[in-house]
This record gives sequence, structure tokens and C-alpha cells, in this order.
Amino acid sequence: MTDSSGQNGGDDLDRRIAEAQAKHERGISRAEGSAETRGWAVGIEFVGSVLVLGFAGWALDNWTGFGTRPWGMIVGLVLGFAAGTRSAMKASRQFDTDPGNDE
Repeated sequence: MTDSSGQNGGDDLDRRIAEAQAKHERGISRAEGSAETRGWAVGIEFVGSVLVLGFAGWALDNWTGFGTRPWGMIVGLVLGFAAGTRSAMKASRQFDTDPGNDE
């Protein structure tokens, strides 16, 4: 591609690419991105444990003849909350001791 003066516009393209890369690199750092990803993983694991154990309690109430109608789901939700909290605390401890988080 040539510009109006007949010269190759490759230098201009290289300059624009370098500027775009510099702007992109000034965004979040790799460590910050990793921390954000790990945070989302902990949150999803917490919600997942509450939902799975809550569903298990609900299924116990509805599909068995034990007559424990609301209590199975309530106990399942409480156990799911406890399991999710324990998992989040464990991940937090691991994250605090990771030497790559000092940046």
C-alpha cells in the first residue's frame, strides 16, 4: 500500500501497532489478571457448593419418603455454605503464601 507521496506506509503501520501494544500493556498486569481469575474461581466454587448441596437436600426431601420436607434442603444449604466458606478460606491461604503475588 502506498501513500500520496509514493512511499510505503509500513512504517506508519508499525508505529500504530507499537502504540496499540503499549496501550494494551499498560492495562492490568499478568499478576493482577491471575488474581482476578483465581478470585472468580473461588466465587464460582463457593456458589457451586451451596447449589449442589442445596439441591441434594431438596432431592432428599422430595424423592424419598423420610418426611423431612423443608429440613433436608435447609441442612444442605447450610452444609454447602460451610463447605464453600472452608474452600474459600483454603484458597485464600494458598493465595497469601504464593510468592508470585508480591507484585
